[in-house]
Amino acid sequence: MTIRIDRRHFLMGSSALIAAGAAGISPAFAQAERLRMLFWGGQARADRTYAVTDLYQAAKGTDVEGEFLAWNDYWPKLATQTAGGNAPDIIQMDYRYIVEYAQRNAIAPLDEFVGGALKLDDFDADQLEGGKVDGSLYGISLGANSVALMVNTTAFEEAGVAAPTRDLTYDEIMAMGEAFNSANVRGGMKVIMDGSGSEPMLDNWLRQKGLALYTADGKLGFDADAMTEWFQLWSQMREAGVCVSAEDQALDTGPHETTMLVLGKAAMMPSNSNQLVGFQAVMQDDITISSYPRLAAGVGGGHYRKPSMFFSVAGSSANKEAAAEFLSFFVNDPEAAAVLGVERGIPCSAAVRDAIAPTLSEQDQIALNFVANLGDLLGPLPPSPPAAAGEIDISLLRTLSQEVGFGARSPEDAGPYFVTEATAILNRA
Repeated sequence: MTIRIDRRHFLMGSSALIAAGAAGISPAFAQAERLRMLFWGGQARADRTYAVTDLYQAAKGTDVEGEFLAWNDYWPKLATQTAGGNAPDIIQMDYRYIVEYAQRNAIAPLDEFVGGALKLDDFDADQLEGGKVDGSLYGISLGANSVALMVNTTAFEEAGVAAPTRDLTYDEIMAMGEAFNSANVRGGMKVIMDGSGSEPMLDNWLRQKGLALYTADGKLGFDADAMTEWFQLWSQMREAGVCVSAEDQALDTGPHETTMLVLGKAAMMPSNSNQLVGFQAVMQDDITISSYPRLAAGVGGGHYRKPSMFFSVAGSSANKEAAAEFLSFFVNDPEAAAVLGVERGIPCSAAVRDAIAPTLSEQDQIALNFVANLGDLLGPLPPSPPAAAGEIDISLLRTLSQEVGFGARSPEDAGPYFVTEATAILNRA
């Protein structure tokens, strides 16, 4: 999913979180029979989530009051509520931010509840590890996923081009783009969105080169030459009319409905495997997923199995044990699992996977099989990015992507500038 937050909102949210940590927020008063939950996502995710809270209330008598927002609105609101001592009991958390929230005591360690209120007996070990910070468990993975290309197979059929496979390369995207242009699909649809501002796509490209977006000690894992090459790659696609124009790409403000895929301006876009269900829900065309492109035939290792997101418990919650019980229900109950499917990723419990597999829709089966069969594309889970990574992504990478797209900077200027500015941001953090 393409996401965008402007610098003002990002910094506002970060400042609020810092204030919360400095103030030492104390537990908020709450009633044990009522829990508050905040999560990001679209209406399809909300419908599934609220169906599970209804199941939980019927089974346990506890009301879980949920609220959902788009990604770009979610983090500023969460940080502001945390700073005000009014954080929800249950917080949807991302791998990018879990270290920062844990280290500021904005979310609580859950180890004391494991084996009691929180059952994790057959959870995948890698997904448990992904939710740990400094050895303590702060997040319960809601599913495993991987980066993936969303592919409009209907558009590929109209272009007379075979849909991409897991062997797709960047060179083949160029050839596909030329075929789309020759076929004049729907009056000018391009084969792919402009991925130059997509941090996950950059990360995948770097990993295939044996580099990293960030090192374990929170530094950049690549140099200016690599970043210049990245911008040059997309400039070539843009100039050849293979990816969408900068003017079109600027229409993407975050929600599914504004993406190049849903607007019908591109037949492919970088996203995550668990997003297939959400995209198909808002599109008439048939959608599937494929892997991110390889640098060349036989080159792999760019993908990894990432916790799609976590549920965490607020450090200020007065109902931590009750919240842990809800988390346990959410990830273990078979009826809840049947409702949730794989919209948040592949379930981390082996028993749950076995229980829901026969009930999955076609799109859910595609997502499950994709994550389970990455093969030589699969590499190790990278370390959690540093706290400043969000600012680098939102305020720097996407800004430079647009500046290069609109011709305000050359790739040769943008590459070194990115590395210099990103390093300064990391050093200030």
